[in-house]
Order: sequence, then structure tokens, then C-alpha cells
Amino acid sequence: MSGTVKKGKAQKRLKGIGMKKTNLVLIGFMGSGKTSLGLRMSYRLRMPVADTDKLIERRQGRSISRIFGEEGEEYFRRLETGLLGELVEKGYTAIYSVGGGTPLRPENRELLRQLGKVFLLRVRPETVYERLKNDTTRPLLQCPDPLKRIRELLESRAEAYESCADVILDVDDMGMDEIMTMVEKEMKRMKLLVINGPNINFLGIREKSIYGARDYQYLLELIREKEKETGCEITVFQSNHEGAIIDRIQEAYFDGTQGIVINPGAYTHYSYAIRDALASITVPKVEIHISDITKREEFRKVSVTAPVCDKQIYGLGLSGYLKAIDYILQ
Repeated sequence: MSGTVKKGKAQKRLKGIGMKKTNLVLIGFMGSGKTSLGLRMSYRLRMPVADTDKLIERRQGRSISRIFGEEGEEYFRRLETGLLGELVEKGYTAIYSVGGGTPLRPENRELLRQLGKVFLLRVRPETVYERLKNDTTRPLLQCPDPLKRIRELLESRAEAYESCADVILDVDDMGMDEIMTMVEKEMKRMKLLVINGPNINFLGIREKSIYGARDYQYLLELIREKEKETGCEITVFQSNHEGAIIDRIQEAYFDGTQGIVINPGAYTHYSYAIRDALASITVPKVEIHISDITKREEFRKVSVTAPVCDKQIYGLGLSGYLKAIDYILQ
């Protein structure tokens, strides 16, 4: 298949891509092992570890139980949000273990994603009960039937926990060494983003003589196979709306994305807004086009987004996506 791989104007790189690339954030219910895992991972990764509950206790000069008893839960949750915002703003590199209720607030979930790669340590109610049945320092469990209360809390928090997490680990039957190995492997896993612009979802329907007969689902399967082959994590996003594409590019700044492959579709030729969003993200970026844009209409020969990407690939059909991924991995 003929086609072209064309170098664009490469951007000057930063050494990292922000906190998200290195920070480890541990979330989960009380008794899930966040504190123990954080301490052990600090030795393995040679990073400092911080427990947000302990940070709040030191600042307040009183225990979490006292804060709950004297000020109420809502006051404590506001303290959590303020602390997370401060940590994100200051950009400390560390392993963070956060309280069991921290992800319940939507604003906290967003801050946690900005703070680092979020791991959920998921546990069964029975496991928590066995670990904490003699612990009198947990204010939420000071009730006649702690196991019932644990079940209720885990069920009510499941959606918030899972929507916040980048990685979910069911740790009930796992030893600490096994958990540590899995965390370290996931921390080293490269994360890529493929963005498809308008009408790419109409592959197999639109102008088959130009774009081929393969549909969009085939492209997704092609990328999934590449993900398995390379061992990296590849997220695919498609939208027919300019603003949604810009939002997704901006989100990539915070979510640990280490490379972007983008087919802007028709926005290639005139969207300075997408161009500016791409210019803001200092990770390798490749612009991809299925057809050979140099042999088509005059307006298609102009790309306002290519100058802020590292390469432009066109005319290779759907395999151009795989070529772009290979480039970023290299």
C-alpha cells in the first residue's frame, strides 16, 4: 500500500508530562490495605508516601474521630477537598493513600485523577469486617451491626469508587507481594489516546472508493489487537463535535496520556481551536489520515493541526493508525 509518513514541526519536550505520569493514588474502603500498600510501594518505587487522613489530623491537631464528632462529616469532607486541591496545585511527586470516603464527592474524583494514576483496592464486606471488627477508631462503624453497615457503605460507594479508578484490583485473596507486582506493572504501562474526528464513525458507509469498505468497528478491533500486541493501554475516542474533541485533548493533560494519535477529519483544514489544544499537550502526537490528502481536493492539502504534531501519516489506509502507534512507542 502506498502512502506517506511526513514529519511535522516537532515541539520542544518537557522531561515529564505532569504529576499523573508518576504519582500513585490509592483509593478504597477502610481496611482495604491502602496504608500498608502505600508504605511498601514507597520502598519499591523510591517515592515518599502521604496519607491524606494523617495530613488532616496533623493540621487539625485532632483525630478523624474527633473531627467527625465535633464538626460532622460534611466539615471533614470539605477539609479533604481543600487538601486535594492544594496537593494538585503544588505538584508534589508522591504515593497518596486517601480516606475511604474521599472519592464520594465528584470534585474530589476529578482532583484525584489530576493527582495521579488511581488504583482502587476493592474488597468484600466480610474481609473488611474481619480486619476491623476490633477497631474502635472508625466512626462510621460504631453501630450495633458493623457488618451490615459495611455492606451498605460498600454498595453505596461502588459507583463512585469505580468511576474514579484507572485500575481496579480485587485484593481479598491476594498477597501483598502480588498486589505490589501488579501495581508496579500498571504504573509502567504506557497510555496512548486515539482521537477520531467527524464522520470517521461512518467508515464503511461513506465514499468507499476513498476510505475503503471496512467499518468503524473493524478499526476499533484493529487497535484492540495492537493494544494486546504492545501491552500498552490505548483509549479510543470519537466525536463529530469540535468542542468535545478539544475537551478530550485537554483531559489528556491530566489523565496520564503519553502519546496522541489524531485523525481530525475535516477539522484538519480549519480548526485552529483543535490546533491550539494540541499545542498545549507536550507528548508525542501523530496526525493520521486514511486517504492520500495530497491527491485530493485543494482544501484537503492544507492542515492547520499538522505543524503542532510530530508526524503526519496519510495514504496508508487504516494501517496508518498502527504506524502512528508504533512511532509513539519508539
